Amino acid sequence: MSTATELETLFPDSDYKFHVGVQRSDAKAFFAQQDASGRVLGERARWSNGDDAHRYVALRDEGRPVFDEFCTLMRGWGMRAPRDIHALATQLEPDVLFLAPDSEGTLRLRGGALVFPTGWALEEKLGHPLAAIHAPVPGLNPSIGAQIDRMLPRLAPGPAWCRSNWGMAATDELNLHPSRGLPAPVLPVQPDQLWLRVERQAFLTMPGSRGLVFGIRIALFRMDEVMRSGANVRKGLARALRSISPELARYKRIDKVRLELAAMLENEQT
Repeated sequence: MSTATELETLFPDSDYKFHVGVQRSDAKAFFAQQDASGRVLGERARWSNGDDAHRYVALRDEGRPVFDEFCTLMRGWGMRAPRDIHALATQLEPDVLFLAPDSEGTLRLRGGALVFPTGWALEEKLGHPLAAIHAPVPGLNPSIGAQIDRMLPRLAPGPAWCRSNWGMAATDELNLHPSRGLPAPVLPVQPDQLWLRVERQAFLTMPGSRGLVFGIRIALFRMDEVMRSGANVRKGLARALRSISPELARYKRIDKVRLELAAMLENEQT
């Protein structure tokens, strides 16, 4: 998929809204190495092997069956299976999270390698169900929380079920762990110093353990390049920025720049 096509899909000509739609995709391709430079794996090794590795890598006993089943799946793809969760963190480019059901069948986060988080901390969410993990996101649970809870356990095993989410950052750093205190975008808007941050997400059902694997790939697009992606992208992004709720804009840390950026995108269309 070209960049323009991906961004047009991400920013349709409609007001901002939460969505849960997923598309069937190739699981092996999602987790396969895509960065020929090796930069991504190098960054993953830097953080997951450092003094703060506990912030990025963890696996509780309840998540072990899901992890083991995913390793079996990797071997089936012709990949080397990691010896433990720390090896997984540096072997795969995407972040990988493992959810396993509790005694009542509710999926809870049991571990993973979250080396490139977008403003949230793995260590704070371990053991929590999805509703609690999503609770800080203004409006998400009331809008689509019940749909998520119904959809995920029903995903057919085999393919990856993919969707995308977006945010913005004032840096091209991949690791936005909250402990790093990286600054949010501020005025004046400078498109060459602002990045659209896209989370390409994949869900895989693990039929043996009844768990779920959640993969996250981060894609960064500098805003001046986004503005050259076409009129449809500019129009859709501007509309999303104007229609997003103030509370959600603050959560995404774009509240200070969204209206000026929207105006800039609209003026670019003339």
